[in-house]
Amino acid sequence: MSTLLWILTGILAYTAAAMWLRNRGYLPDSVRVSGPLTTIHTRRGRAFLDRLSGPKRAWRVVANLGLGGALVAMVGSFVLIVSTGISALAATQPSAVQQPQNFLIIPGVNEFLPLSVAGEIVAGLAIAMVVHEGAHGLLCRVEGIDIESMGLVLFAAIPVGAFVQPDEEATQEVSRGARARMFAAGVTANTLLTIVVFALLFGPVVGAISVAPGYAVGEVNPGSPAAAADIAEGDRLIEVAGEPVETADEFEAAIREADADVEVVVDDGDEERTTEVARELQAVGSAGGNALGVEVTDRPVTIAAVNGEPVRTERAFFEAVGDAERATVTTESAGVEGGVGDATEGVEMAIGAYVVGVQEDGPLHEAGAAFGEPLTVVEIDGERVYAAGDGPNGLATVLGEREPGATVEVVAYTTEQERVTYDVTLDAHPNRDGGFIGVSVFPGTSGLALDDFGVTEYPAGAYLELLGGDGGDALADVQPAFAGLIDSPLGLVFVTLILPLGSLFGLPFNFAGFTGEVTNFFVLDGGLAVLGGGAFLLANLLFWTGWINIQLALFNCLPAFPLDGGRILRMVAEAVMSRLPLSDRHAAVRTITVSSGLLMLFGLIAMIFGNQILGALGMI
Repeated sequence: MSTLLWILTGILAYTAAAMWLRNRGYLPDSVRVSGPLTTIHTRRGRAFLDRLSGPKRAWRVVANLGLGGALVAMVGSFVLIVSTGISALAATQPSAVQQPQNFLIIPGVNEFLPLSVAGEIVAGLAIAMVVHEGAHGLLCRVEGIDIESMGLVLFAAIPVGAFVQPDEEATQEVSRGARARMFAAGVTANTLLTIVVFALLFGPVVGAISVAPGYAVGEVNPGSPAAAADIAEGDRLIEVAGEPVETADEFEAAIREADADVEVVVDDGDEERTTEVARELQAVGSAGGNALGVEVTDRPVTIAAVNGEPVRTERAFFEAVGDAERATVTTESAGVEGGVGDATEGVEMAIGAYVVGVQEDGPLHEAGAAFGEPLTVVEIDGERVYAAGDGPNGLATVLGEREPGATVEVVAYTTEQERVTYDVTLDAHPNRDGGFIGVSVFPGTSGLALDDFGVTEYPAGAYLELLGGDGGDALADVQPAFAGLIDSPLGLVFVTLILPLGSLFGLPFNFAGFTGEVTNFFVLDGGLAVLGGGAFLLANLLFWTGWINIQLALFNCLPAFPLDGGRILRMVAEAVMSRLPLSDRHAAVRTITVSSGLLMLFGLIAMIFGNQILGALGMI
């Protein structure tokens, strides 16, 4: 049975038992059951709220500021939900975040919320709900509204909400402004709590965490040499051929110079071990239309030889190519049950950086290359180019050494292997120093992503730099689109909030906190070191408390009843309609609030189920 089915079975069993107890009269008056929802009511805590509400003027000032922010968030959330719903209907395939289970804040069911941080997520949710409803109760007392009861809402024994039940008559007697402040109080409190916990997280907590030395293994390619050597996700590679490596750059430099059979020291968090990796050059990805004519899907393609010379590493590959612009590349066919078979016939092809398309009105396009044309760039300004990227003789490296405005000769090959040259005046690169020729490049060589080891780095340093509030330069290297966004504190908070969904935004991994195998990539310094694993637990609690609080605040800003945003919208509509010469102001207010709620419902249904509905109707 799937995890979701087990959960649904448990919910049904809980509902049946709870309703049986209710019908038999075994539950106290303070406990009320409605299907899978259980509410626990109490009148305790009112005296505490009375004492806390003493500085009424100060609380009203804070609430007014929060009300202004809530109004802005209402408009933004309205536009976002409706536009996202329309976009979801137009999409041919729903994204992962649009899957129905990913709208549930249930660790293990929501693929972005791992079970390993279930405790921190539940604790953060409980804190967020208590703070949210407590703020409503506080503003009730500030505005002189009596509280009938308050308590918790449970969904199948799991706390999913809290509530404050104000006296309805007293609520109607106060001014619209007082009611609006009371309704906005929960959103305001969740936002303020987010600021506090993120300040603690970004400051003293993350400041006591450092990146552990070595290469952090975030992923191991199936069928790769690393997988054959039992290297796994969460390992750190700390030594190559007898030489310690402190960083990913040092590891990559060492592995480039190492022999085909190389010994590495692996730290899995519990112990260190030495293993020998028998390297094999593989194409682990491919661009459409590459000259070799291969398509890499589930299984890598092994590069056997270049110009008849056997190769097992990238270094050997480029050494065999030499200064020649073209080379004959031989692959190995798949054998029985995925094994390696006989060598296939070699293909003569250009070796260089593979351009998947020339950009319109870019420097190369203006120099004569056709818009959208695939090319293999083999030389820039007389300097040989073997691949894309920042490696030796990489296209990014070579262009980074040229100044914008300079005119260079670009030598390339077309898909028909015809040699062409262009005199190109370089633009400034949008994301880095150096020149830009206006092309979209496939990472790797000649449309092939080559790898002779089989691991992908987990960007531990980039994520830690972001959480430390240091500007996120390393994160910008991982995802250049964040380069400008992370220069401001609000931008840093925004990126922090999308880290659990990182794969949707071009990041190589989702970041769910310092949990599981990820903790092997970090070490504790300073005073928090005495806490051991408790320091990571504290960091996770702060991370998820902030994440859930701001999500709860934004959700409650939706202008739909019975959410806080819907109640505030009604207050605003009543204030506006009272100033207009209408015969039935109540009907006008109801039209506004109901229409907004229906639009929100449409947007949410379209986001979650729109693609499936259109598919069932045969429209996509």
